[in-house]
Amino acid sequence: MAGDKKSHIMNHAIELFADRGVEGTSIRELAHDANVNVAMINYYFGSKEKLVEAIIEDKMTYMKDKIEEMLTNESLTEIDKIDILVEDYVTRKLAGATFNKFLYKELMDIKRDEIHQLLTKSFATNAKNIAAIIENGIKKKVFKDVDPMLTVASMIGTISYVMMSKSFCNKLLQKPETNEPYTDEEFRQRLIKHIQGMMHVHLLIDN
Repeated sequence: MAGDKKSHIMNHAIELFADRGVEGTSIRELAHDANVNVAMINYYFGSKEKLVEAIIEDKMTYMKDKIEEMLTNESLTEIDKIDILVEDYVTRKLAGATFNKFLYKELMDIKRDEIHQLLTKSFATNAKNIAAIIENGIKKKVFKDVDPMLTVASMIGTISYVMMSKSFCNKLLQKPETNEPYTDEEFRQRLIKHIQGMMHVHLLIDN
């Protein structure tokens, strides 16, 4: 199945890129790691740059669609939408720890301008749409007159902060190095509850 092969290659690429960076990983090394030939990678993606673009678009489409769905959903309150997005963001970030490591490497690599621009555009679009939900809450007089974009930065930034590294996260939690925070259900629930509570206090007028 073509889709399965593409996903297989992308998953192996994420592991290698997160560990060595895109520049430090050759297509030949990826082919060996994924147990496919170089021609197959070139057939599906054309180049390493196109492979990186495909990974980013594939992994970031879900949250883009989810945020747009929340923005247009008229059956939920604005704070319910924020709660849902916080839970989705936390869950996907923790489940995709390797992908996030790869993302941070790419964001720091200013030599790869096309990929950098693709990432920043995706982040900016998502942030703008979440900010629009907050703006709607302000207009309806249920949210305080906060700075919507900086509120989004605070929300996402808290998640990103604990995702800097497993070792760093364990130090924050005062856990041993052997602890696996990103697969710990108790930690996932704790992080969701903390960010949702923080957003409630920051946003809700009647809180």
